[in-house]
Amino acid sequence: MKKSSFVEGTVIATLAIIITKIMGMLYVIPFYAIVGVQGSALYAYAYSIYNIFLDISTAGLPIAISKIINEYNTLGKMDAKIRAYHIGKRVMVFLAVFIFVVLFAFAPQIATILIGDMKGGNTIQDVSFAIRCVSFAILVVPFLSVEKGFLQGHKIISVSSFSQVIEQIFRIAIILLGSYLTIKVFGGTVTLAVGISVFGAFASGVLAYAYVRYKVLKNKKELGFETKQHDDVSNKEIVKKIFSYAIPFIIINIVSSCYSFTDMTLILRTLNHLKLETKTIEFATGAVATWAPKINMIIASIAMGMSTSFIPTMVSAYTLNDWDEVNNKFNQAIQMLLFISIPMTIGICFLSQSIWSVFYGHNVYGGYILALNIWTGLCINIYMITSSALQGLNKFKLVYLSTITGFVTNALLDVPLILLYSKIGIPPFLGAVTASIIGYSLSILIALVSLKKDCKLKYRDTFNTLMKLLVPNLLMILVLVGLKFVLPLNLDSRVSCLIYITINALVGGIIYAIVSFKMGLVTKVLGKSTTNKILRKISFGKLSV
Repeated sequence: MKKSSFVEGTVIATLAIIITKIMGMLYVIPFYAIVGVQGSALYAYAYSIYNIFLDISTAGLPIAISKIINEYNTLGKMDAKIRAYHIGKRVMVFLAVFIFVVLFAFAPQIATILIGDMKGGNTIQDVSFAIRCVSFAILVVPFLSVEKGFLQGHKIISVSSFSQVIEQIFRIAIILLGSYLTIKVFGGTVTLAVGISVFGAFASGVLAYAYVRYKVLKNKKELGFETKQHDDVSNKEIVKKIFSYAIPFIIINIVSSCYSFTDMTLILRTLNHLKLETKTIEFATGAVATWAPKINMIIASIAMGMSTSFIPTMVSAYTLNDWDEVNNKFNQAIQMLLFISIPMTIGICFLSQSIWSVFYGHNVYGGYILALNIWTGLCINIYMITSSALQGLNKFKLVYLSTITGFVTNALLDVPLILLYSKIGIPPFLGAVTASIIGYSLSILIALVSLKKDCKLKYRDTFNTLMKLLVPNLLMILVLVGLKFVLPLNLDSRVSCLIYITINALVGGIIYAIVSFKMGLVTKVLGKSTTNKILRKISFGKLSV
């Protein structure tokens, strides 16, 4: 299996995640039409709970395994590397079974905490059923994540990336076929259709796990499973290292999932207090917690893909005490992130009403939610890279400080901002989105200050690049504003919206790319080698820098 460089690994992982997220965005169009507002809200309830417990079982251990594998591999400790992999899998058995039992047994209690005594929408029984259906995925997805972490620790990115695509294709097939057949063919309930849909996470996880496991077994020798050497690293030391690395990742991912859960719960309760209609409350809650973030994922996928390659690279540089490389890789990651995600964020914000109409049907509130929520996606991107850097450098206390401070700030501001927005005439649920942006921004600020102070990282080059990025972004905005007065748009027509989005995306993207290239930003951010590869492919070998 081929190992990937930092930029190559980032590109492979990011492309795979973008493909899966685009599929994840597109399937919601027919799914939303099949199950309706109440069904989509039920789906959102189940997945918000599932994601929290999934993070407990998958977020920490697999990334810790990736980090440990890379560390031992760099030091040539093959026996310790393999033992760490097996110990990680044994720990995962306990976690997966325990969490499954908790979710399945206490589903009614969790549902009660989530929706309280709200009437006229989904019931406690509906939510409990959906939670129990999705809980089965906990029995397989964590083991898939360990296998991925093992390969990523060897800088083998392609296998885990391809498995994501397999998993997503199969999951979407179950969601759409299951919900359609249940409701349209067999006349079943929306609750049953949603239960079958969320169960798809288990079935698709089994298929993806089988693929990754096959690749690992096929390359046992290359990965070091047949090593005869014995290292002086004890199992006790490995277990201690696994948990010391895993706990920060678990905390940071649980807190990230708790953002959505907290927003969902507080929006439900506060809007109910404001006496809004149940249908409006469930729409706003689902839109803020699930449906707008699904579109956001096209932005967040950039940081996800980058982190897959970024963490092992940072660990290698840190293990070798190469601080210049640590500084270079961090700034390169941030610059790549900003270069790609800022124009995408601006574009989605500008086209929010038409994008919402394409995915979920025209709804003014939905467009407002997306326009503001997409900036949360940009903040999450930067937050993921800065927190990954802190974890890669073993600055765990700073991870706790930045993450928990941001989350607590979000939780404390949710209700006051919802009430404030209601009082001054702004859609109240936008207060929760604003609170999330403030919370993530505070976490980013703490992380950047800490990295500069404790690790002597320098940001001047990144700041200069950011200033230069203002030029192509401002020109792109001017072009989009001009097109708004020229192109016809009917928000009640998905075809009209899709044509409008396509023209704006093509024209805006071309303007941004040409101006960035002329200013030397493409070569500066991606490097001359990667830029030449891209140019040769799109020009059939005729262009190069």
